Amino acid sequence: MVKILMGLAAAVVIAVGGFFGFELYTQHRIEGEVAAAFEQIRAGGGKASHGKVSFDLRSRTLKIADIATESASQPPVGVKIASITASGVGQPDAAQFSADAIEAIDLELNARMTAGADWQVTYKMPRIAAKDFSGPASLPRPPASPSMIDQYRFLIEQLGALTASSITVPSVAGTMNSGNPALGSGEFAYANVTLRDIKAGKIAAVTADRMTFTGTTQAKGKAEKVTGDLANLAAQDVDAVAAATILDPQRANDDQYYRVYRQITAGAYTISSGQGPKVRIDGLTVDDIGARPSRLQLAALLATIPAGTAQPTPAQAREMMERAAKIYEGMRIGNAEMRGFSMDMPEGGFKLASMRFSLENGKTGEFAIEGFDGRTPQGPIKLSRFALKSLDIAGLLRLTALFSNPAQPPPPDQALGMIALLEGAELKGFTAPYKNTGRLINVDLVNLDWGQFVGPIPSKARLTAKMSGPLDTTHPGQRMLIAAGLDKMAIDLDLGTAWTEASRSFVLEPATVELGGMLKASARVSLANVPREVFSINPIQAAAMATQIEAGGIELTVRDLGGVDLAVAHYARMQNVSRDAARQAIVQDIRASAAKTAISNPDAEALADSVARFIETPGTTLTIKLTPLGKVPVMQLFQMLQTDPLIALAQFRIAASTGL
Repeated sequence: MVKILMGLAAAVVIAVGGFFGFELYTQHRIEGEVAAAFEQIRAGGGKASHGKVSFDLRSRTLKIADIATESASQPPVGVKIASITASGVGQPDAAQFSADAIEAIDLELNARMTAGADWQVTYKMPRIAAKDFSGPASLPRPPASPSMIDQYRFLIEQLGALTASSITVPSVAGTMNSGNPALGSGEFAYANVTLRDIKAGKIAAVTADRMTFTGTTQAKGKAEKVTGDLANLAAQDVDAVAAATILDPQRANDDQYYRVYRQITAGAYTISSGQGPKVRIDGLTVDDIGARPSRLQLAALLATIPAGTAQPTPAQAREMMERAAKIYEGMRIGNAEMRGFSMDMPEGGFKLASMRFSLENGKTGEFAIEGFDGRTPQGPIKLSRFALKSLDIAGLLRLTALFSNPAQPPPPDQALGMIALLEGAELKGFTAPYKNTGRLINVDLVNLDWGQFVGPIPSKARLTAKMSGPLDTTHPGQRMLIAAGLDKMAIDLDLGTAWTEASRSFVLEPATVELGGMLKASARVSLANVPREVFSINPIQAAAMATQIEAGGIELTVRDLGGVDLAVAHYARMQNVSRDAARQAIVQDIRASAAKTAISNPDAEALADSVARFIETPGTTLTIKLTPLGKVPVMQLFQMLQTDPLIALAQFRIAASTGL
């Protein structure tokens, strides 16, 4: 029995000794691997040190204390961590390291950026925790280039090599200093930052409960404090692999779009300054954010920015604008919407219900603002909707670059090219005070579209407008209407033009206008033999080619809505006669004038008779059709209208009629 007990005790001693021996061996091996990892950083020109390294075999827990590293890049990036604890660690294979949980305590990151100013940024995180972690067993070789873009891409690529069910940061505090009083300095903080489901370079969601910042800038010798608060920031379906691909210089010819975010949302956002306005946004949503490497060359743009505060030369400004234009062409945003925007200012303020836009290939599909409500000293201003149709932002930047050198302004054709950057505009539901009268101007609709460009000039356009406003008692041309009992004027306009190159015809159609309470008129005017060269911006060339244009058919329809009675009433007041007498006097004068010209132009008498019946019977419709008797050059016609209108009319067959 004693021998058995002694043998058992010996076995226990050997087992325990073997266990502790293996633990010491494992501890020594892990210390060597940690030391090798830090040596790799130093071998690359950086700095790296750490404190005690311990490993508990039973719980498979690794602890490393007092970590400090500094990159070899210039300016350097420094990281300090009080301790890292990894529990449930393992090594599935020679290239992978795993842990059930990892916790880093008191992490501090310091970075600098010298583009434009000596920016210094510091992040402090009391705690970072990761669950179900897996990543590379050894540190990858950092990029040889000190470029900020390359360093950023390197970090993104490392994120793509990690897997974790979650990474949480309860709080982040940071400071930033531009090194320039005009640009200022400040502090910022994040609360409850969480990354969920990280795998194969993709993150299901990144959320932060709140972000706040406080900054100070110097303007005209005075310090200005700015504060901001953003709630519920979230990014869904983040693709780090796509982000690294976009920044890869080897992809400079890749014209494919890569989506980085499926959606970014944010809750209420407020920003205020000491004496300035207070701004609030209720919510923000941005969908389908991506880019294509061939155009998004950030490194090339940063290289064009002059160092320090030096004013860029015209050539540098043009190059910067060209690079910025390419970046816009490289971005894609499926839809962006800002809701509940408001700005409070000492002199008033305004509110905006929403603003929306999309972006692809440097152009917005539509840029729209809705629900504007503001105030001026004269009264309130409201706007239901304003939209710009397909604004070419990249093209606008390139045109702006042409004006960078005042000594060499761009030629007129390039300056007029700005028209082609916008397909149209729309305005709905606009009301504003008219001077200090206490009355409002109302615009129900203004819609303008153009296209079919000949050089920089559109040969097709359409304008629709419906608006009303008070008449001005100080305006000489409006006093007659006010005296007749009108206090406001309403206009309903629809005007379209189009040129057809194949037939060389130009048509004004539709052309309708309604003056509320007065008349409604429509017209169709056609021109023949209109050459393409007439759209030249060269006035000499355009005038020379305009001699080829010939008049086509003209049709005019006017419906009386009360305008005839207003004209008769005004004539009666001027002549101090009754309205019936005034109407008869006008009719007789029309017919007498026509009788004098009937010999040279028989159609004139028929026209005058129709006009007379139109005056005699209020509420009727007058229709006049003019058909050219042969080829009538438009330029000659204009000259005849100035010298002798009757001879001009003699060039046409005139048909006139009236009806209810």
